[in-house]
Amino acid sequence: MKTGIVFEGGAFRTIFSCGVMDAFLENNIMPDYMIGVSAGAAYGVSYASGQKGRNLKILLDYRNDKRYIGMNNMINRKNRSIYGLEFSYETIPNELVPFDYDAYNAWGGEFYAVVTNVLTGKSEYKLFDPSDKTNTLLKASCALPVLFPYIYMDGVPYLDGGLSDSIPYERAFADGCDRVVVVLTREAGYRKKTSSSTKTLARAYLKYPELSKDLLKRAGRYNRSLKKLEKLEKEGKIIVIRPESTQGFSRLEKDKSKIKKLYDDGYSKGNMIADRVKAFYQ
Repeated sequence: MKTGIVFEGGAFRTIFSCGVMDAFLENNIMPDYMIGVSAGAAYGVSYASGQKGRNLKILLDYRNDKRYIGMNNMINRKNRSIYGLEFSYETIPNELVPFDYDAYNAWGGEFYAVVTNVLTGKSEYKLFDPSDKTNTLLKASCALPVLFPYIYMDGVPYLDGGLSDSIPYERAFADGCDRVVVVLTREAGYRKKTSSSTKTLARAYLKYPELSKDLLKRAGRYNRSLKKLEKLEKEGKIIVIRPESTQGFSRLEKDKSKIKKLYDDGYSKGNMIADRVKAFYQ
């Protein structure tokens, strides 16, 4: 039997998922397959490497560090992202809060990150390569429109995976998983809307018509995915873990007490559901 887990993105809301990951590590829950979107990928690799508490430490230590995130990074012509790309994806994992590449390799499972091909507007699923110490794939999966430049891999421009496949549980099944746990970053009942900012984004990317059209379809696609997910959950084919509430929590939340509270919610829910997940994975 092949076991899998899916991590939705959501920028700093994904700290909820980090709490779930740490609870699962404490309970010796380690699936064979993981797939993450955006921050779900960037944080998820620390679960695969068994580094409890690493994600929380990074966010609490560096959230208000301008090298990590800040508008000055946007006007740096070599960076052009709200994040300091080299600092966030290279300096932190390779020097300041080291990612354990050896432990990741010892895990022996598969970790995929979702990215959106700018030329086609479609999702692609790429295997995380721990030998790339620049973490280009994770940058690409997290590359929010406007807030990031295009991230190029093999000459192709990519953006955030959540634009095309926010909750890739269907991919997990297609990749051979028999049992799948899905960790969401929005509470029960949440539905996405096509906002005015999304329409503006679609116009901004008219140079890439497939991506532009796909942006306008995103909310409907996300809501249909949630509806199917809820059906699979009721049928007992998937276990879904959701935060209690994300109301008042910004995508780029600055309040560390709110960050810790959302992490604690994930940690608590992860511990409460641990025995059920163990039985489900057997």
